[in-house]
Amino acid sequence: MTTLEGMTPGTWTLDPAHTEVAFSVRHAGISKVRGVFSDVSGELNVTKDASQSNGQVAVGMNSVDTKNETRDNHVRSAEFFDVENHPQMTYKITGLELNDGEGTVTGELTLRGVTKPVKLDAEFNGVAVDAFGTTRAGFTASTSISRKEFNVTWNAALEAGGVMVSDKVRIDLDVEFTAPESTN
Repeated sequence: MTTLEGMTPGTWTLDPAHTEVAFSVRHAGISKVRGVFSDVSGELNVTKDASQSNGQVAVGMNSVDTKNETRDNHVRSAEFFDVENHPQMTYKITGLELNDGEGTVTGELTLRGVTKPVKLDAEFNGVAVDAFGTTRAGFTASTSISRKEFNVTWNAALEAGGVMVSDKVRIDLDVEFTAPESTN
C-alpha cells in the first residue's frame, strides 16, 4: 500500500504561489529554451491507500513565460499551443505508486485537444506546517513527452541540417498542496 506520510485523506489544494510548472526543449540542436507557466491550479484527492488517490492540475497556456515576449507570442499562436482554441493544458492524476517517497504518478495529459497517458517520475518531499499554521505537502516530478504526439508540430529546417525545435520536451514540476480546511 502506498502511503503519503502526514497527508490526511481529503482534498488537498494546489498552492500556485509555491508551485512551478516548467519545460525545456532543445533549440537549434545546440542549446535549450526554458519556460514556466504562472497560471496553475489543481487538487489532489488523497485516499487512505494513496495509490487510489486522484486529482487534476490545470495550466493556463497563455501564462507561458520564456523570458522573450516575441517567442512567448509565437508559442501561444496556432503554430504551437493554439491558446485561442486550447486555453488549458490539464493533467488528470489517476494513481500514485510511491515507495519510500519515490516512484511514479500516472495520469492523462491533455494538450492542444489531444489526451495521452503520461507517467511522471515523482518524489514526495513530505509534509510541514508553515509559520501561519497551514499544513503543506510538497512533490517534485518530471517527464519527457513528444510534442508531435500532441499535434505541436511547427518547425523550421536549419541551413546546416537539423531543425529549429526538438520533438522531445522535458516537463519539470515542483508542486505544493495545502491540507483540507478541517486539518489546518
